[in-house]
Amino acid sequence: MPTEAAARDAAADLVAMGHRLTAIRVHDHFRFEPSNFWYGKPSTDPELEGWWQTFSLAVYSGHDRMAFEPLFRSERVGVAQVARTHGGFYQGCSEGHAETLERVFTRTGLFREQDRAEVPVPTPLPAEPARPPAAPPWPSSELGEPGVVVQAVVAAAQRLYCTEENAPAAVAWLLTENFAFGEPYETAYDFLGDLADAVAHQGTCTDTTVEAIPFLAELIRDDAVPVACRLILLDDLLRLSVTGPSLAVSLADRTAALGTSWQESAADELTRRAIGRELASLLTLWGRESEAVRFTLAVLAAVCGYQGWLVRSRLDELHVPEGTGRAEIVALVTALADADEDALAQVLGRLSAWLPHVEEEMSSLNVPLRDLALAVLPDLVMGEIESAIGL
Repeated sequence: MPTEAAARDAAADLVAMGHRLTAIRVHDHFRFEPSNFWYGKPSTDPELEGWWQTFSLAVYSGHDRMAFEPLFRSERVGVAQVARTHGGFYQGCSEGHAETLERVFTRTGLFREQDRAEVPVPTPLPAEPARPPAAPPWPSSELGEPGVVVQAVVAAAQRLYCTEENAPAAVAWLLTENFAFGEPYETAYDFLGDLADAVAHQGTCTDTTVEAIPFLAELIRDDAVPVACRLILLDDLLRLSVTGPSLAVSLADRTAALGTSWQESAADELTRRAIGRELASLLTLWGRESEAVRFTLAVLAAVCGYQGWLVRSRLDELHVPEGTGRAEIVALVTALADADEDALAQVLGRLSAWLPHVEEEMSSLNVPLRDLALAVLPDLVMGEIESAIGL
């Protein structure tokens, strides 16, 4: 919250919602406590210097955890709205055993304690939304034996870079003696996970990521790499291409509260451009690829800015039954490719009816719809192609 008064007002709203404990503290309050390790040290988040935080504990009972999920989503939306109303932003929540959380709740700056208070639970509880019918799954293919996949990937690295010294940092480890004589992988999926982490640790794009994109593209073009593995690599490219928009969505309320403008990082932008440069050669393989690969390529083309007519012509070749979730994904991709804001809003509105996380994000007017559409695409696409990967 921007001020102490705003933090108090937000705390009062949470009390009215039935939260058992509420407290307010200046941001990074531990920097001002002589006994704390962080005393006198610089702020961990300088942008929030002088801001205030509101903390609360909400207790729910009467049902098992899974039954509460739809209600908890609406509660998160409500708390986020409280933060926006008072000029701030919501930083998230955690869950745990009520007695434990009450015992460890930091009471410094305590605003209100309502003994044994619980949030009123509606009867009946809200239910999970019904999803549209699923399209027929695409034929499954095997990931392949891990040793065979590793051999194909190492061969590609040798073909492109020859030696460890010539390879990008994200690839060089594949050409070391330690890797050659290391413990074998149990599954190809585990190996591809390590490769993805080397390219973008924890999904964060860096200069290393940009340098490694041509190698990932080479693996996708390589017939020696099983189709299912190439699908996973395409999914990696799709996720990397929307890293910037995904972060913009997650920080939209913070950006608005601070009165700043969102700026995509250079690494995120350069990663997407590098993927776009490789996409032309990947699309030349269209005729040989399975429908699942084609579907993912078409989505990637839209994300990387290919013209609408080209994306539509590719999507028209695929089997997309009307009224299915796959049809809604195609509608979303088409709206992105055509830069049609009205269509984008309509499709996202329909998706929010059966995708709760989309509904949560759309509850904030600060979230740019195009960024939201890009951010949700990887999970939507994986939901369609996972049968083809055999997961």
